[in-house]
Amino acid sequence: MLEKVRIVLVDTSHPGNIGAAARAMKNMCLQHLYLVTPHQFPNAEATSRASGADDLLARAVVCDSLDEALAGCSLVIGASARMRNLTLPLLDPRQCAAQVLQDSPHSEVAIMFGREHSGLTNEELSRCHYLMHIASNEAFSSLNIAAAVQVVAYELKMAHDAALAVAPTEEGDSEPPVPADEMERFYTHLQDTLVEIGFLDPDNPRMMMRRLRRLYNRARPNHVEMNILRGILTATQTPRPRR
Repeated sequence: MLEKVRIVLVDTSHPGNIGAAARAMKNMCLQHLYLVTPHQFPNAEATSRASGADDLLARAVVCDSLDEALAGCSLVIGASARMRNLTLPLLDPRQCAAQVLQDSPHSEVAIMFGREHSGLTNEELSRCHYLMHIASNEAFSSLNIAAAVQVVAYELKMAHDAALAVAPTEEGDSEPPVPADEMERFYTHLQDTLVEIGFLDPDNPRMMMRRLRRLYNRARPNHVEMNILRGILTATQTPRPRR
């Protein structure tokens, strides 16, 4: 199950944090590190802080955009040190691990961590199905990125081991949700259609589209359901012959 989990670090400024995160991941059997526009990578300090996780750094996928890092993922969880004013379901690390292990037998999963000083933007968090918050000292709540990765990786490993101890993994027969890149194509199609029929203001679509993203991210449609939704949009855009 852990094979389908990727840790995504967004816009990391300090290469040492990348190396320390890689070490934390390897300690807990996570193997897939994605880096979105890192400021310095590869870098000797990243290798030094990895302390033996050099193979994980060598396999790290460096991405030019978040779209690239999330491609193929049907579950996206964003980590935040601050409680945001966003209508997203909130998980702690243990709940996050349970949700990941529920989804990972069927699809790829991404857990995102943001910039050292400002975290993930609201726009980036709008790509997520869940927000994850690590409870800490209210007077000193900001964790180093590698420390946050370690907490989450530990919970994933413990949940994984507990699941294996109970029963062998069995493949469910339910169809998994569509991946993030397919959802983005749907949102583009949805926005174009709503503008075309006059429901959405093309000069100010952001608030409405954020609400619609939250709605469909909660639903997490599978491929059959997505084909139905896209078919409805296409039919709405197609001019009907006059009777």
